[in-house]
Amino acid sequence: MNILIFGATGMVGQSVLRECLEAPDVERVVAVGRTATEVQHPRLSNIVTPDLYDLSSIEGQLSPFDACFFCLGVSSIGMSEADYTRITHDLTLNAARILVKTNPQMTFTYVTGASTDSSEKGSSMWARVKGRTENELMALGFKAAYMFRPGIIQPMHAVRSKTLVYRAAYVVAAPLFGLIKAFRPQSMVTSVEVGQAMLGVARHGYVRPILEVTDIQAAARVA
Repeated sequence: MNILIFGATGMVGQSVLRECLEAPDVERVVAVGRTATEVQHPRLSNIVTPDLYDLSSIEGQLSPFDACFFCLGVSSIGMSEADYTRITHDLTLNAARILVKTNPQMTFTYVTGASTDSSEKGSSMWARVKGRTENELMALGFKAAYMFRPGIIQPMHAVRSKTLVYRAAYVVAAPLFGLIKAFRPQSMVTSVEVGQAMLGVARHGYVRPILEVTDIQAAARVA
């Protein structure tokens, strides 16, 4: 497989990048972002672009790919709905519309979040915006489109979030991961499971387009 990753320097992006480079059936990985990854690997190359809202200058480099793992995202804390929509919805759909045109047989996987609002009508701003983004991605016409809602992610292999508030939260929560896994396993996945599950749906598909925590765990086992 040839894999395209948006957001490979974030926690989820780092995780799926690692799993891709470990996988023998992944021949080529291209990471797209404002900065290059720090990983050096013969199967990995970077496309660095200062403006992810305008991909016209790199459109010719965005094919052919079998799958795209879209791992870009920001916290909604302190953001207006308009600003959060621009980053979460507009940026994602702009990239996806280009990719569905240049790679109609692509599997597109988007990292969203637990409690995303598919109705787009709830009281939570971030959940409405994520829900709208999910719905429009699934309607674009990719060969397959999967929405990952991972909930709590336990970072493995020294991966970490680029978002300061998330990093602080993970430091506080780290001693609790064992208890969460023991008593509420349906609320948490490891970063390895997320990466493996993404590869799994690219290889084999999945029975439903929206993957909650237990679905991600199941897809990772099959992968």
